[in-house]
Amino acid sequence: MRRDIFQAIADPTRRAIITLLALQAMTPNAIADNFHTTRQSVSKHLRILTECELVKQEQQGREIYYSLEIEKMKEIDKWLTQFRKIWETRFNQLDKVLSTMKKQKK
Repeated sequence: MRRDIFQAIADPTRRAIITLLALQAMTPNAIADNFHTTRQSVSKHLRILTECELVKQEQQGREIYYSLEIEKMKEIDKWLTQFRKIWETRFNQLDKVLSTMKKQKK
């Protein structure tokens, strides 16, 4: 089953894994040490993140290291940009209303 990145980031555990991997590449065991869950559960989350291409695997000796795919994160940022523009417009409108109300109080 092919998942998209928004399904992947919908889960709080996967978002936490992404946050960890943003700092450094880690093995599944090192990632699992940060959660109160089983190694198998973390592996399932890593599989989903890998399927969505948000993380990549790299074999180093006997260990597999997972790291964040920055380009895929840019896809999320691009989608969010449209909402930032809307929010900025609304905040600017709110600033104007508050400024007007403050002037009327004086």
